[in-house]
This record gives sequence, C-alpha cells and structure tokens, in this order.
Amino acid sequence: MFCSRKKSLEVERIVKANDREYNEKFLYKDNRIHTSKYSILTFLPINLFEQFQRVANAYFLFLLILQLIPEISSLTWFTTIVPLVLVVTMTAVKDATDDYFRHKSDNQVNNRQSEVLIDSKLQNEKWMNVKVGDIIKLENNQFVAADLLLLSSSEPHGLCYIETAELDGETNLKVRHALSVTSELGADISRLAKFDGIVVCEAPNNKLDKFTGVLSWNGSKHSLNNEKIILRGCVLRNTSWCFGMVIFAGPDTKLMQNSGKTKFKRTSIDRLMNTLIFGFLICLGTILAIGNSIWENQVGDQFRTFLFSNEREKNSVFSGFLTFWSYIIILNTVVPISLYVSVEVIRLGHSYFINWDRKMYYSRKATPAEARTTTLNEELGQIEYVFSDKTGTLTQNIMTFKKCSINGRIYGEVCDDWGQKTDMTKKKETMGFSVSPQADRTFQFFDHHLMESIELGDPKVHEFLRLLALCHTVMSEENSAGELIYQVQSPDEGALVTAAKNLGFIFKSRTPETITIEELGTLVTYQLLAFLDFNNFRKRMSVIVRNPEGQIKLYSKGADTILFERLHPSNEDLLTLTSDHLSEFAGEGLRTLAIAYRDLDDKYFREWHKMLEDANTTTDERDERIAGLYEEIERDLMLLGATAVEDKLQDGVIETVTSLSLANIKIWVLTGDKQETAINIGYACNMLTDDMNDVFIIAGNTATEVREELRKAKENLFGRNRSFSNGHVVFEKKQSLELDSVVEETVTGDYALIINGHSLAYALESDVKNDLLELACMCKTVVCCRVTPLQKAQVVELVKKYRNAVTLAIGDGANDVSMIKSAHIGVGISGQEGLQAVLASDYSFAQFRYLQRLLLVHGRWSYVRMCKFLCYFFYKNFAFTLVHFWFGFFCGFSAQTVYDQWFITLFNIVYTSLPVLAMGIFDQDVSDQNSMDYPQLYKPGQLNLLFNKSEFFICMAHGVYTSLALFFIPYGAFHNMAGEDGRHTADYQSFAVTTATSLVIVVSVQIALDTSYWTVINHVFIWGSIATYFSILFTMHSNDIFGIFPNQFPFVGNARHSLTQKCIWLVILLTTVASVMPVVAFRFLKVDLFPTLSDQIRQWQKAQKKARPLRTRKPQTRRSSSRRSGYAFAHQEGYGELITSGKNMRAKNPPPMSGLEKTLYNSTSWIENLCKKTTDTVSSFSQDKTVKL
Repeated sequence: MFCSRKKSLEVERIVKANDREYNEKFLYKDNRIHTSKYSILTFLPINLFEQFQRVANAYFLFLLILQLIPEISSLTWFTTIVPLVLVVTMTAVKDATDDYFRHKSDNQVNNRQSEVLIDSKLQNEKWMNVKVGDIIKLENNQFVAADLLLLSSSEPHGLCYIETAELDGETNLKVRHALSVTSELGADISRLAKFDGIVVCEAPNNKLDKFTGVLSWNGSKHSLNNEKIILRGCVLRNTSWCFGMVIFAGPDTKLMQNSGKTKFKRTSIDRLMNTLIFGFLICLGTILAIGNSIWENQVGDQFRTFLFSNEREKNSVFSGFLTFWSYIIILNTVVPISLYVSVEVIRLGHSYFINWDRKMYYSRKATPAEARTTTLNEELGQIEYVFSDKTGTLTQNIMTFKKCSINGRIYGEVCDDWGQKTDMTKKKETMGFSVSPQADRTFQFFDHHLMESIELGDPKVHEFLRLLALCHTVMSEENSAGELIYQVQSPDEGALVTAAKNLGFIFKSRTPETITIEELGTLVTYQLLAFLDFNNFRKRMSVIVRNPEGQIKLYSKGADTILFERLHPSNEDLLTLTSDHLSEFAGEGLRTLAIAYRDLDDKYFREWHKMLEDANTTTDERDERIAGLYEEIERDLMLLGATAVEDKLQDGVIETVTSLSLANIKIWVLTGDKQETAINIGYACNMLTDDMNDVFIIAGNTATEVREELRKAKENLFGRNRSFSNGHVVFEKKQSLELDSVVEETVTGDYALIINGHSLAYALESDVKNDLLELACMCKTVVCCRVTPLQKAQVVELVKKYRNAVTLAIGDGANDVSMIKSAHIGVGISGQEGLQAVLASDYSFAQFRYLQRLLLVHGRWSYVRMCKFLCYFFYKNFAFTLVHFWFGFFCGFSAQTVYDQWFITLFNIVYTSLPVLAMGIFDQDVSDQNSMDYPQLYKPGQLNLLFNKSEFFICMAHGVYTSLALFFIPYGAFHNMAGEDGRHTADYQSFAVTTATSLVIVVSVQIALDTSYWTVINHVFIWGSIATYFSILFTMHSNDIFGIFPNQFPFVGNARHSLTQKCIWLVILLTTVASVMPVVAFRFLKVDLFPTLSDQIRQWQKAQKKARPLRTRKPQTRRSSSRRSGYAFAHQEGYGELITSGKNMRAKNPPPMSGLEKTLYNSTSWIENLCKKTTDTVSSFSQDKTVKL
C-alpha cells in the first residue's frame, strides 16, 4: 500500500547509475511484470468474489439460503445447490486455466536473460531481477528489457538503430544517439562500472514520443530528450552492441503504462436479461403475496382456528411477506440456473465453430482462428464500430514497384497481341535481367519494353533510373554471402532503390561525401555536394551531385503537386501527359512520386552553397533562411517522369472493408503513422473515395485551433447539406447518453474525418469531445493518425460511453493492446509484431480478411441463435411457471405447486434442455455464403431487433397465453368429467399429469416450428426428449419405486391411470392445438405479407435447391482518380543531415547483420462490385416486394 501511495505522489525520478542501494530508498518498481490475476493463495477467495458479483450467481445463492428456511421453503434445497456448485466449479476451472497461461507468459518474459553490469563485470541476469540504475548490455536483434538511457554503442558517435513495431506499429528503423560525453565510454567495462551519473527526469507516464530529464556527471549537466532513450518493447537492429542505464523498469515502463487494464466484458443481452427477468419475477411475487394477504384477511380467518390451534391470531401481512419469498422460490423457474448453463454451453459451441472454421485457417503460417473467450460470441453480431490499426493489420507494410512514366511513356502495363491492356495479375512471363547479375529474382515486372529502352541506351530512361539510385537515404551493406542488403528508413524508398537495382542501376555504398552506384555493370562514384532533406512541408527531397565528367546535377523526387510548380516552362506538354499518367496510376490505388532534375552551373552552385553555409551558422531564423535557399535552387526543373508504388495490402482487405460498409459497420483507422500514410491507405482500402462529399482534416496545434476547425467542419457539413432541396439529406434526432443537450444529426452523404495525434489530444478534452464525437459519427470514415496507444483506447472509450454502440478493436502489435482491452470485443492478428495483441484479445486470427467471416457469419449466426434460444427459453419457462401463478388463485395463494416436485426439477434439466441447445448451437436462418453475399442481413443485430424489451414482452405474452391454455383448458375439462370406468378423474394428481404432459408436447412442437435448419441431432433431441419424458414419468409413478422411496414419489400409479383415458388425450390434443395454431397462423401471414430480407433469402435458397442459377462474372470496377504521394509512408526528417554528417557511417566493414529487405509480391486482383451484386441479387427475388428489416 505504501508503495502504491508513493507511486501516485511521484513527480520526478532520481536515478543514480550503478548504485542499487541509493535507488532502493525510492521504492522504485523492479522489472517484473504481472498480467495474471491470481496466486495459489488468492485464487479461491478472489474468484468466488468475482463469480458472485454476477447477478445470476448471487441470485441463486440467495435462493439457496431461502430454501434452507423451513417457514418459506416450497422446494427442496438440492434443486438449487447442485447446479449452482456445478456452474461455479466449471467457471473456476476455466478461470484457473486462463490464469495459468497468463502466469506462463509472464514467467517467459520475466525469465529472459540480459547482460547486467554488476560488481564491475557483466553477468547474465533475469529480466525480473533488473533494477533501476543498472547498466545493461544489448546485442543486435535483442529486445530491450526496460526503458534505458543510451550510454554508448558500436556505431560511430553513439548511434543505434531500433525497431519500434511493438510501440507504434512501424517497422521502419529509427535512430537513437547517446550523449557525446557518455558515447566515449564505449565498451570499456571498467569505465562503465565507474560511471556514477545521476539522472533527474519526469515521473513514469505513457507518452511515447516525449522524455525530459537532466544527466549530472563530472560536475556538468546534460539535457536529455526522447532521442537518448530506448524504450522497452523495442528491438535493437543493425547495431552490434550498446549499453544503457535503466530509468524505468517493469510496470513503470512506457510500454506497460500504455497497456491499459483488463476489464470484465459482458454482452448487452446479459444486461438486458438480468434487468427484465428479475423485475418480472419480483412483480409476480408481489402480486401473489398481496393476494395471499387479502385471502388470509377475508377467507383464511374462517378456519384459522382449525389450522393454528395454538395461535389466537395470524397476521395477514406477515403471511403475505412469507408467501412472497415462497413464490420467489417457486417462480424461479422463470430464470432457472439451467438458462445460464445452457447459454455458456451454446457460447462454447459457437467458439468451437470459430476454431474449427477452415475458411479462417491461414495455411501459410498454419494459424487457425481462435476464440479466446466464450462469453462474447453473440455480440459479434451487433458490431457498429470497428477500430483498426493500419500497419500489419490492413497492410503488409511491403512496397512493390508497379509502374512508371518516363518521358511521356508508361512502363509496367501488359498488352496483348492487339495492343489492348490486360490484367497484370494473370500469369505472365516476368522480365529477364540480363544486364543486372545482382537482380532480385523475386522482383516481378512484366513490361519488357523498359528493358529494351535500357539496352538501347535511352538517355531519359537512364537518367530516370540514375536518379532513383542516387536520391534517397538508404544505407547498404553486404551480408556473409556477399549479397547487397539495403537498410531503409521508409519502405517506399526501399521499393524504388530496389527497382533501380533490378533494372541495372545498383546503389552500392555511400560516404558523407560520395555515392557509389553501378550503372549497367560499371562502377561510378558521384560526389555528394548537398542533401536537401525531406520534411512534411517540402514534401520532396533533392540531392546535388557532381558526376565523373564534372557536371553538377540536382536530382529531385516528391509529391507531383509540389514538383510541377517548380518545372521549367518548356515541360508543358510532358507535364500534361505525365499528369494524365499520374491520374491513371492513382485511379488504380498506386502511390505516386514525380521525378525531375536540373543541370547546375558551377559558379552559381558555389555562390548558392556559400549562402547555405552562412545560413547554417546563423542563429537568427536559421530554418527559414535554409528553406528559402532550398526553394531558390529547386526551380526550373526538367521533368523526367513519375513512379507508381503499391503498398501491399493484406489479401482481401478491400473486399472486407466494402462488405463491412454494406453491413452498416463504420470503420475507424487508428494508427501511429503519419497523416499522409493513413490517407493513402484509406484510399487504397476504399474507405476514402473521390466520390465523397468532403474530407475534413483537423490538424490544429492548440485547443482553440482544434475547436475552430471542428466548428467549421460542422458548419460546412450542415450548411452544404441543408442547401439541398431534393430530399437526399435526412436529419434524425436521437438522445445522446450522458452528454448535456447534445443532438445528433445523421447526414445521408459520404464524409470522412482525418485528425492527427496532437490535435486529438485537445479534441479529447471535456469541452471539445462533444463536437469531435458529433462530427466523427456523421462521417462514413474516420482516420486518426500519429496517435499513442493510450489515445487509441481513449477514442474507443469515447464512442463506447456516449454512443451506446457495440465496438470492436483489431490490431496486431503491443501498441494496440490498450485499444483491444477497451473495446467491447478485441481481435488480435497474429502477424509480424509478436503475440502481445493476441494475448490481450478475445478473438485472434492471421489475416484482416477473416474479420468479414467472423462478423457476418459467426457473429450473425451467434446473435440469431442466441436470440432464438432466449425467446424460446423464456416462452417455455413462462408457460411452465405461470401455471403456478394461475393455480395460486385457486389454492388460497398458499405457494402449493401444480406439478410433481420431480417434474419441476427435471423439466429444464432433462425434458426440454437438449432440443433448445441443439437449436441454439446448430440453427441457421441462411447459409454462410448468403450471409457473406448479403451484408444487409447483419443490420438487425446492430438495431437489436431480435431480442429487446419488446421481443421479451412478446415472448412473455406468448408464454402467458400458453400457460392460460395449459391451466384453464384442463381445469374446465376436469370440472365435470368422469373417466371411462365412471370414476371421477378431477383429482389433483391427474390434473398435474395432464398439464405436465400437455406442456412437454406443446413446447416440443413449438421448437420444431422455430427450427430453421434441421440436423439429425435436432430430430433425436426433440423427439427423444418426448420419449424420455414418458419413460421417466411411468418409472416415477410405478409401484416399485414407490415401495423404495414412498415419501419422495407420492404419485404412485397416476400416470398409468390418467394416460389410459381417451378423454385425457383429447384434453392434451385440444390444449396443444389451442396453444400452437394461433402462432402458426400469425407466422404464416407475417412471412407472406411482411417478409424480412432473411425470409426472402431463405425462400430463394429453397428455390436454388431445385434449380441453381449460373453465376455471371461481375465486371471489375475501377476507382476514380485520387493522386497521392509515396512520401506518405513514414518518412522522417533528419536523415539527410545524418548522412552528410557522417555520424552513421562505419569506419570499417561491420559484421554481417540481418537486413530489412522485403520480399515483393505481385498485386492481387481488384475488388468485385459487392454493392451491385447485393442490389442485383436481392431485387432478383424480391421484385415488387419491399425489403423490410
């Protein structure tokens, strides 16, 4: 407790290197992590406490206590305790198993080995034993054990390269560099052991991109920032070794601070069930208790003397109070514990169906889908918002060079013998690379004309490829096999340099002053004169080089809208042609860059370079002066052409996004990548289109700016829509939960919202989030970029809290864990970034495209099945239980039961349990393929149409009607009836057997009517349950069992006596017909006059069985043009300065390192037009009927 109080009060952290005794007085956490919930000692009390927090378990425990009180017990206690113990035990075993795997995962992480400097020597130490202030040695490709201050590394100037995929989802390398005073320590163990610097820094927090602190050492102070820190979860890359000092450990690390808390998740059906059922139960008990008090007061006192000989007076109010609890016990069959057992069994069955689904099995990695929880399956059928990560979830983060335009000619298109363009995805012969022996054989480029132009020596083509080989920030090295490996700062640069390499212009190496490339087999070294680096405002980068002939050239590549403004007027015709090509590329979803160059005069360059040096040394408006000089020299460019690169989406992403959109599921992308990145992916996935009415971009740097931008966006949207007079815009006003006087206006029109991380931080403030949510929920697509893991969770929480909508979060990295835990349902993709997301998730699979099947098939089926199960279960239990209610008016409200006590015990456990389980597990209203083909079928789940308050009251009314028929038809028939032998049959036991038999037959016929998909199991369970009832009935009413247990089986001989009478069977038949026929008639008229989409598709399925129509192939669609820059892909400013400074250049050949070169895959086929497919097919069988949900 003291430790937790100390933690909450920590405002700054003081850490001394190599001094555990000094640091221990601050009670800092060690490096052990805990994601498990229980220990051996705490499991039983904590687990029982958690289980009895559930309303159902607490209710049945309370019921058990009531049954132990003789004055009010109307049923024996064993009817409750046996199933309660069974449920609690099963749940405890499941929880213990889950926690065992969490312990196992924790132990695996905590027992990882790390080299720690202890007593002046490096020792292998477990991660959990690492302390704040320790100095750790990391080696290449090792995970970082804790948040470290980088002290020194194997690279020049204390640089090291890290991969932050588990933090922000980005797989490109990032650079960290040590202070110059500590980088001199190198790998000298004796000097490192004497290092006693003191770091004073910020307290533990979740801000991944910010760190402030000061290092005090040798009498001087040195400022620390985020560039000096390596965070836990990162991986050391391309660096032989480095040393770091532990600043934050274990739960205090930024990774763990962003992990979020695990929350107990419960479905909306559970919540609704608890509210309705227990409220109804209390109402019935109260009515009967009041009736008992009135009866005792008016009737009971007439013969009270005979019943209570020792009592002069009995209080009618107290009698009613006792009767209330007695009826609560009897009427508990409205919500028996078997309901909760059955629900869990059904959910378990649905989970196994997900696990066994071969269509969700990823054969490349032998990864099946996995339902990691069994409590949320039906909620998969009610999703309204999907929050998705980008990198590794929507994309493979693999860039592929697809096409280019050089001097007005497109290369990369494949034409047939008649000159018509054909589909590139078809099997074609790839290009041979005779000029490049180092060409990558996996590189796929189908246009042989480009190779012909290279071999013929086309100067424009050569200059184009030369620019790709020179203008970049790529680093090269050779592995042990002598293969050239490129270390890329952004994947798009890797794609362009690799393409040049495969086409004969091979980037070999660089120094701070030179770049060496191999041009068609000849090594050429260029002198690097200047590097004009990329940033978000310039959206271009340039290099100025001197070739061996002494010519000075400026090579530039960047966004076409930027470069086209800087072209020489003589490029007008080529500009028009290239612009058309760029539009064509963008229309195919490719990322485009414009390519240009300029010949520079030697004298002009020297003058310009002198001004650049002066600008670099000034302190006044340095950045503005440098930017102005860059603008001056990057003009009068000569256009060479353009490149088209594909960011490889995961297979089926476009189809999945389109299908989910048709199902009215809104997809929000929450990514740590740049704004341009997210926008490009949005266009590639068809989440953003050029047909949208508008795309709002929120990028304010202050709360005022953000508030103003949100206000303008709303005004723009409403103003534009309200000006329409053709009825295309509809405003629906709904009450918002917890928001003060908020009116949501739903706009029919396609809009998108783009907001970045620093703007989102202001937008999530209490006075602005109202506007943000209102605007975002009116948009078809929302993209949040440069967001931290915690901000992802905050966005999910915002929608959960104020929209009352079911949310799903999907991601593949540790940076997605908070989001996954916050959403109603979390889905982890077992991808390239470890298993953190999978371990925190409720469901997992290997590819984003499986989300479509998870929601539209398994989710929808689970929701439909669970709703049908609940509706039928409540119907049969209302019919069963309310007979006691009606009987109460004829037995003085004495809490006497109608049925034999054994029938009450076995009704839900044996007689009616298996048929409803079979329907809840196996039923299908439409096939899985039709569920995928018609996403509109998903909408009833979102609107909660199949089980809500109105449906509950319909079930209740149905049950009330059936209970009336079950009680009053036999009651009326028995009123003046004699058996065939002339004896009177209207005794209590005969009435009970007749009512019970009618009930079993009625509910069995009803479930047969409710079943849409018949299997052998359904037949065996339904008809077998009726047979089981009669066999048990005759056994329990036999003489033999009465002779053994005379007190327990008092209905001796009654079944044989009653069920041999024809009049009894006529009563049973009349009761069955009266109960079932109105339902049959109503359903027939409803399906014929007001069919739902599900009804229509089911009829269509039946027609298909007789004559299956041939499916015509749908034409391929092509999006309209939307040009985008390849620089969207995570390119960071500063690499140019790093290269020209030489800080990242190794003095000697390094040992071979693993590279980041990506395997390039061919593009997938374009999406079929799902919208048209759905509309055409529905109309084909609906014709003049209106499709209604």
